[in-house]
Amino acid sequence: MEPVDPRKPSPVVSEPRRSSYDVVIVGGAVVGSAVAWFLSGHVDFGGKVLVVERDMTYSKSSTAHTNSCMRQQFSTEINIRISRFAAEFVRDFPEFLGDPEVPRIAVDHFGYMYLAADEGFAGQLRANQELQVSLGAATKLMSPDEISAAYPFYNLDDIVCGSHNLVDEGYFDSGTMFDWLRRKARHSGVEYVANEVVSIGRRGDSVVDVTLTSGERVRCGTLVNASGPRAAATARMAGIELPVEARKRYTFVFEAASPLDRRLPLTIDPSGVHVRSDGAAYMVGCTPDSDAAVSPDDFAMDHDIWEDKVWPALAHRIPAFERIKVTSRWAGHYAYNTLDQNLIVGPHDVVGNFVFANGFSGHGMQQSPAVGRGVAELIAYGEYRSLDLSSLGYDRVRRGIPFVERAII
Repeated sequence: MEPVDPRKPSPVVSEPRRSSYDVVIVGGAVVGSAVAWFLSGHVDFGGKVLVVERDMTYSKSSTAHTNSCMRQQFSTEINIRISRFAAEFVRDFPEFLGDPEVPRIAVDHFGYMYLAADEGFAGQLRANQELQVSLGAATKLMSPDEISAAYPFYNLDDIVCGSHNLVDEGYFDSGTMFDWLRRKARHSGVEYVANEVVSIGRRGDSVVDVTLTSGERVRCGTLVNASGPRAAATARMAGIELPVEARKRYTFVFEAASPLDRRLPLTIDPSGVHVRSDGAAYMVGCTPDSDAAVSPDDFAMDHDIWEDKVWPALAHRIPAFERIKVTSRWAGHYAYNTLDQNLIVGPHDVVGNFVFANGFSGHGMQQSPAVGRGVAELIAYGEYRSLDLSSLGYDRVRRGIPFVERAII
C-alpha cells in the first residue's frame, strides 16, 4: 500500500483494497483513530487495519461536537490515571507521534472549578481531592473566601467549598489531535473507507467478517467497536447487548456586555450548568431535565432551555452574566452508558475478538489516548501493559454491577 502524505488531503474511497484484515475498526472518529494510530506504530503488531467510517466529514460525530476539555478531577483511580496520560500525550504530542513537524497542541489551563452547595457534596470533593493528589494531580480545596479572592466575580452565598486544579486541566485543541492521529495512522498504512458496516458475521464465539453497505464482505481477525452513539447497534449485529445510547447535550457560546477580568475556570455549578472561558467569549453546556435516549441523527435544539435553565443559573452564579448575547449554539450527543456512565473497553466475555471502546458518556476525547494505547496493547499482546483498564471491561455489564464514578458532569 502506497504511504499517504499526512500533510496533503487524502482522497475519500469507499471500497476496501483487501478482502481480509487483521483488525476492522467500526468508527473513525477520535476513539477509532486513536486505536488505529497506536496499532499502526506498535512494534509488536504488523497486521493490516481497516477503519470503516460512515461519514468522513465527521459532522455528526460526538468528536465534532466536543467542548474540548480535559480534567483529572475524577473520583476513581483508573479515570484519574487515564486523564493523567491524556495530559502527557497532549503536552508531548509531536514526540508521541514521532514527527517534529507535527504541531504542538494549544492548551489553556484555566482549570475546573467544582462548587459544592451542601456538606454532602463537599465531603465527596474532599475525598476526591485526597485521591487525586495521591496520584500526582494538583487539585486544591478552596473555601468560599479563597475562591472569592482568586475569582471575585462569583456569587458564593450558597457555596460551601470548591475544588480547583490549574495544572493540566481546561481546554485543549482537540481538533488538531484528532486530525493528526487520523493523518499519521493513514501514513503508517491504516486504510480508511467511507462506508458502513451493515452486518457482522459470527461463528460461535468469534466474529469472522463484516458486510459493508456497498456489498463487500470483509474477513477480520479482531473487530473494534468505536462507533460512538451508534455502539449498541453495532454490537447488536454480533448478537451482543450493550447499554449505550445517544443522549442529547446542549452547548451555547456567548459574549458578555461586561467581560470578566480574568480567565473563567470550567465551573460546574450545583444546578448542573457548566461554563468556561472560550477565547474572548464563553461556552456553557447543560443536560436537559428530561434526559431520554434520542436518535443519533437528532440534533434539534431545545430553544426553551436557554431561558428556562441556562441563563438563570449563569446570572445567579456570575452576576456579570446578566447581560449576555448568544452567538452560537448546537446540540451534540453523549455515547451514554446507562449502567454507570463510564467507558466500556476490552473484549466481550464470550465473543473474544469483539473489542469494545464505547460508552464514554462525554469523556471520549480526553480518554481516547489511553484507550487507544490500551486496545492496541490488548490486540498485540492479549493483555494491557501500560495501564490496566480491566476494571472498565464488559464483565461488569454482564453482572449488572456499576463501576461508580462520582465526578460525572
